[in-house]
Amino acid sequence: MTTSQAHEQTRIQVQTAARVCEDKKGEDTRILELDPIDSGLSDFFLITSATNDRQAIAIADEIEYRLKKDFGVYPTSVEGRRRGDWILLDYVDFVVHVFLTERRAFYDIERLRKSARPLTPAEFDEELKAALAAKTRATRAKTGVPRDESLTRGSKTVKPATAKPAAKGTAAPKPMKTAKKLPLTAKTVAKKTAKKQPAKKSSSKKASSK
Repeated sequence: MTTSQAHEQTRIQVQTAARVCEDKKGEDTRILELDPIDSGLSDFFLITSATNDRQAIAIADEIEYRLKKDFGVYPTSVEGRRRGDWILLDYVDFVVHVFLTERRAFYDIERLRKSARPLTPAEFDEELKAALAAKTRATRAKTGVPRDESLTRGSKTVKPATAKPAAKGTAAPKPMKTAKKLPLTAKTVAKKTAKKQPAKKSSSKKASSK
């Protein structure tokens, strides 16, 4: 797997974890795209808030389950699950932080990571879709594969016309034969000219008529 493919896979996993936060009613979910110089190994922080420890544990458990089920990945370490006020799931390339609301305000890691770029899950989704679409266009341009066999006219897509199959019990129409055109030669031209000119009367017939 190339570096680009690995980064793309990481983004998809972060997207999945963010959707779990939304489904489990996590509050103020944010994705921090970390500065490579400042971040060490991780590319992203996913941060969400829960109103109580039971909700925080439920969010963390569901993220762990979904990432294991969909991608076969496990966190290298899990911290804070017993207390539930700050649960940390470390997936190396990204780290998930599930806070109780007051704990999040106290530690304020978004403020500590000033060089990071904050994104909402919706903004993150849009960027991921744009990146995947650009990759698809680049791959098609490189391989020369057309986007579709259809012809695009304005906003409408018109597929090329294809011959309709003959109905059952009826023979398919035979193609019409076209007459072959022979090349004109001097001899054929002379024949055609002779046919067009009226024949001259013989002199013997003229004498008899007198």
